[in-house]
Amino acid sequence: MKKAAVVCFVVLLLGATVAVNAGQQSVADSAGASDWPHWRGPDGTGVARGGTLPTTWDGSENIAWKAELRGLGVSSPIVVSDRVFVTYQIGRGVRQRGMHPTLARGPGADEGIEQPLGGSRVDAADPEVTFAVAAFDRADGTLLWEYEFAAEGPRHPVHDKHNLASPSPVSDGERVYAWFGTGQIVALDMNGELLWQRHLGEEYSPFDLQWGHASSPTLYGDSLILQCDHPRESYLLWLDKRTGAEQRKLDRGSGMHSHSTPVVVPGPRGDELIVNSSARLESFDPRTGELLWHAGEPNQFPIAVPTYADGILYTSRGYRAGPYMAIRLGGEGDVTDTEVLWRVPTGAPYVASILYFDGLIYMANGNGIATVVDPATGERLWQERIGGVYTATPVAGDGKIYLFSETGEAVVLEAGRSPRVISRNPLNERVIASPAIAGGRIFVRTDRHLVAIGSRD
Repeated sequence: MKKAAVVCFVVLLLGATVAVNAGQQSVADSAGASDWPHWRGPDGTGVARGGTLPTTWDGSENIAWKAELRGLGVSSPIVVSDRVFVTYQIGRGVRQRGMHPTLARGPGADEGIEQPLGGSRVDAADPEVTFAVAAFDRADGTLLWEYEFAAEGPRHPVHDKHNLASPSPVSDGERVYAWFGTGQIVALDMNGELLWQRHLGEEYSPFDLQWGHASSPTLYGDSLILQCDHPRESYLLWLDKRTGAEQRKLDRGSGMHSHSTPVVVPGPRGDELIVNSSARLESFDPRTGELLWHAGEPNQFPIAVPTYADGILYTSRGYRAGPYMAIRLGGEGDVTDTEVLWRVPTGAPYVASILYFDGLIYMANGNGIATVVDPATGERLWQERIGGVYTATPVAGDGKIYLFSETGEAVVLEAGRSPRVISRNPLNERVIASPAIAGGRIFVRTDRHLVAIGSRD
């Protein structure tokens, strides 16, 4: 391991905590009121509560700052206290042989605009690759520190549009945790000092998932929960967030795969850990690892992460125009025929997760089609081709839905049963990573930059 130079700044840690079921503490409870400590925000829903958010911006208007990134990746930024964290890979990895599927398909789709990460395809891998975690000043975008270390062990081939820096970091307000596609994971303090490190690809089994590992860490209580569903060996792993020591390992056999991230949601009988895998959708007790319920059929490329509201789980499964559904939490055993309130067999996005906001479900797919759904029935209320290619999951706040496209344009929708396009805003850079919202600003990671959208004040 090597440590890059650290620019020393004092960190003001926010210590707000709130008790949750069974006295446990989730990532939401460790974050400050205006933080975004996980790729889908403090409560895992992609929704910012309170505050005014920008509606329009361009190259000069409502761009608070723009910071260059030294490497590539599609991990989402997170915001904790006075800083923004992002991860990236320095150096080209191994490209998967053969065809690389794209999202835009069929008549009217924006075909031909989906370009490799970094803008050009490079078939030859670099002999040396390093990973990095960087912290930027939330106010002005100054680089505060960067922790860099070598990629070790086999580098599994990946898709053109991502690399081994696809998992997003997560923070409990005292540490930041970053995971990479080799299986390497590091825990750093808020000043970039290494606290502990593990290499799961060497300690357990190689990370050999087709197209590359993408699942992000999940914090719950004193645990860091990791979903490692790979063909050779699949398991869920609980690590002590303070030391990295193994707390629990739930073996799931072989032949399973997933690009999704586990999420903890409040159920009627306690918190539930929801896992989207190729075999099915599952719920576990996050404290013990006990399987609570399962639903659904196999899925070839599970990617999406569920969301929830009022005791109901809303989710798609991933893959092309796959199913989406509503499931009542708190069930037991196979709940496919008992707790699935409705299921639409097709129409969900391939990669992006669905968004629940103010009583409605919102989706945007790779063909540039936005859809609004009634969460009570699954009925489609509104659908329109708005253009673009959407890999990033939508986020919401201040009565608005934000859709960031690979084309470099962001579409802002007015929330509602008959929403309208409020604005179309250029970034002129491709966005694949889902954005973060904190303190009235939207933080967006492009191929080459970290951008803070909002007032400079």
